[in-house]
Amino acid sequence: MPEHSSGLPRWGAASRAHSRPLPPYRGILAVDAKGFTGHPAVEHEAISRAVPELLETALTRSGLQELWNDRKFPASTGDGYVIGFDPAAMPFVIHPFLLNLQDLLTDYNVLSHGVVPIRLRVSLHIGPLPETGDEFSGNGTARNDTHRLLDSRPVKAVLASHKENITHVAAILSERCHEDAVAGGYTGRHADHFVEVAATVEGKPFSQRAWIYVPQPSGPLYEETAPVAADPEPVQEGELAPDSGKDRGPRVRNSAPNGNVNTGTVHGGQSVGNHHVSGDWVGGNKAGRVRGFQGDQVRGNKNQGRP
Repeated sequence: MPEHSSGLPRWGAASRAHSRPLPPYRGILAVDAKGFTGHPAVEHEAISRAVPELLETALTRSGLQELWNDRKFPASTGDGYVIGFDPAAMPFVIHPFLLNLQDLLTDYNVLSHGVVPIRLRVSLHIGPLPETGDEFSGNGTARNDTHRLLDSRPVKAVLASHKENITHVAAILSERCHEDAVAGGYTGRHADHFVEVAATVEGKPFSQRAWIYVPQPSGPLYEETAPVAADPEPVQEGELAPDSGKDRGPRVRNSAPNGNVNTGTVHGGQSVGNHHVSGDWVGGNKAGRVRGFQGDQVRGNKNQGRP
């Protein structure tokens, strides 16, 4: 009986019953042009063609022509470009390539050559990716994360907030990339050039630790968060809390040189020092700290020793 064929792929998700070798580790470089969709459609093709040409020129200036010639799974994304490469070259891609790309775009945007100015976000990552030699080559989690980093809030915010005539490149490095190439001391850039951020993507369940690097900054490298407020100091009765901004009435300080008798109602806390009469000494809020009878308890004649 002939075997029935549905025309569907024979192999679905790989079984976990057996181990298999990891795909080769690759460095991943992805770039996006800022504001691409805001340009008229007639300009899209010119920008799409210019981006890989700019990458090749900057890599050549950085002594990385071989990296471009041997690039893995190259692909245009319309407003950007992505390639894989030998991760041993990652320190040189971080520096001097990113700085040379910044300088190249500075010249390009001044001359413009009839094309709109181009400012690029750059994402760098390292991870295992399969190489099948066809259009599906290079797909995997590492590549997905590279594009998520490229679309993350911090790197978009940097390029949006920096001066458009000065800063033309803003890069974001994955934690793995930073740990291996920067923290490991292999990149010719001091670690202080890199700013740690929490990379999140609007509308996506993605959050990773990452690092921002801007070769020519002209603004803040990250959005500063408000400092965490310290616990307020204890406030004595009748005193206003610092910077409360609210009118709490007249300031009153009670003194009890020979004893303390409360009549009526006391609002707020009460702190009274009374060390010359028999009975209990209570600090703070009486109602919250004294159990049972909350008046003064005095043995003997309470009026003893008073005029």
